[in-house]
Amino acid sequence: MAESPPPPPSLPPNPNHMVPPIPQTDAPPSPASSISLLSKRPKLRVTSEFDSETSLFFHKVSCKLLDSFAKLKLSFQNNNKGEPSQPQFAFTSKLLSIHYDLEEQNALVKTSFDLGPKFHFKASHDVKAQQGEVAMVADLGDPGYALEISSPVPAVGVPRATLKFPLGEVSLGEKEEEEVKRTLSVSGIVKSQLTHGIFTAQFSDEDLKLRYRYKDEAVSFIPSISLPSNALSFAFKRHFTPSNKLSYWYNFDSNNWSTVYKHTYGKDLKFKAGYDSDASLGWASLWHKYGDGTTFTFAIGFEVTEPLHVCDRSICAKEEMVGNEASTAKTTPMKLKIQFMLQVPRDDIRNSALMFRVKKRWDI
Repeated sequence: MAESPPPPPSLPPNPNHMVPPIPQTDAPPSPASSISLLSKRPKLRVTSEFDSETSLFFHKVSCKLLDSFAKLKLSFQNNNKGEPSQPQFAFTSKLLSIHYDLEEQNALVKTSFDLGPKFHFKASHDVKAQQGEVAMVADLGDPGYALEISSPVPAVGVPRATLKFPLGEVSLGEKEEEEVKRTLSVSGIVKSQLTHGIFTAQFSDEDLKLRYRYKDEAVSFIPSISLPSNALSFAFKRHFTPSNKLSYWYNFDSNNWSTVYKHTYGKDLKFKAGYDSDASLGWASLWHKYGDGTTFTFAIGFEVTEPLHVCDRSICAKEEMVGNEASTAKTTPMKLKIQFMLQVPRDDIRNSALMFRVKKRWDI
């Protein structure tokens, strides 16, 4: 059988020949793009706190928007039945802030912005009270010098003028002594370096308070006097070592005094003890910080002369200042704060009361 001839060679493609375009379909989003969208979601910060004394839960939810240009915050509390109350909403930014109380149906609006290189305008308004204040601040050229003119809204009397300078400020305005009588009011504060300390004079009309603060590496001494009442007091602080400090305060007018001793063990353990004669309360507290950011505080208060509710007076204020938990609360994720407070009555130790607070924060 004869073999068939080979096929003819194919012709080169015609450059003028139009090839129909291939239809394109949208490609499904890649996992990387989905992750990118999620990473741009504003981060939420949720904080919950429980107080055994009031049996209330306090909650806050906040997030930053537009690369931290603005911040939204919602806060409310729950009672032991889970019923929400006192909800409040806040929007804050550099130019505008709005605080809205849902139960009161009232808003407090504040704004602040620059008008050119030397003028700054700020205003506040209480919607429900229909009251507010407007102010204009002018830069006087030299660093630290400024003049502020402010007036309430609706306007009552002449505006108030405040001259600010590096050593303090002086204000001139009006005050109401009676319903129809208004008099001139002068107030201000002046600071000056004096020897090894800072001298401060704060005055308002006929009242004058003089204060001097001397401080070196080991000792701080702060006497103050108010005129014309001649009320004299002084505070004294002594650093025995970098980890031991004693503070003392005395008021000559009321004979009230208080003292606090503080000892630190490194950066993660701090002990405080003190006594407050006005509250007739001795107290001690221990603060410890764990590696994951959790802080634990235990405080005990001893009533010396009469029954006293610990959390209404000095013990809660004192133990809140233990350590540096406030300075790390904004930077440590998954923050947990535990506080115990033990109240020991003077006459009946069996009626001691243990109160506690637990605060937890989540960064989502």
